[in-house]
Amino acid sequence: MSDSENKASIESELQQLEARIDSLLATLAQLQEENRALRQRMDSMMMERATLLQKNEQVRARVEAMIGRLKAMEHSS
Repeated sequence: MSDSENKASIESELQQLEARIDSLLATLAQLQEENRALRQRMDSMMMERATLLQKNEQVRARVEAMIGRLKAMEHSS
């Protein structure tokens, strides 16, 4: 293999490597964005869950209070 052929081969390999690195960097950027979006969604869903648990507890307390009042009314009759 001549010196010019060797240089051309190395140049070709370097271009392929550069293209692969560019592709990997693009994939990395995409995955980082997806990860950020998923973390944001998870935070939002955790906040929503906490709100729903609080509302559920409030409703449970109100239902228990109503049941208590109904029993009191029943015993007073």
